[in-house]
Amino acid sequence: MTNVPYTAQRRWPSPLGTIWAARTALGLAGLWFAEGQKDTPKTLDAPTCEDDPLLRAVEASLDAYWQAGCLSERPPLDLHGTPFQRAVWQALLEVPLGQTLSYRDLAERIGRPQAVRAVGAAVGRNPVSILVPCHRIVGSDGSLTGYAAGLERKIALLRLEGVLAA
Repeated sequence: MTNVPYTAQRRWPSPLGTIWAARTALGLAGLWFAEGQKDTPKTLDAPTCEDDPLLRAVEASLDAYWQAGCLSERPPLDLHGTPFQRAVWQALLEVPLGQTLSYRDLAERIGRPQAVRAVGAAVGRNPVSILVPCHRIVGSDGSLTGYAAGLERKIALLRLEGVLAA
């Protein structure tokens, strides 16, 4: 989103490609794979801050995730989207590590069982990859459908979390 009041950004390498993170005064507002992810911004109107404490903490948390497959602590988030999107993203935060949920189940959890397609679209627009775990959402039959950062990354994340065999 171009109207998000980002205050800092930075990039760093990860096992799945370069991570690009951005924050606002309130918290982490964007976490994308810099290459090969849909809806990744082209540029951000925010300074690059290699020493930003929140962005450094996000990097440290993800470093631990790559090593152990779990997150010690989620940083404060500042998710910008429609009220419906934010409801979907909040529900994503409640999907436990090592588990998956179908788009239909997610729609039911937010009280909108008829909105499966809209839920899918909101999942796809999640601005904070990995930490807001949209990779844990699967098709009703358990199939690994869609992931804005690519199916290979979704598979890698689910393997790391022990959902899929290595």
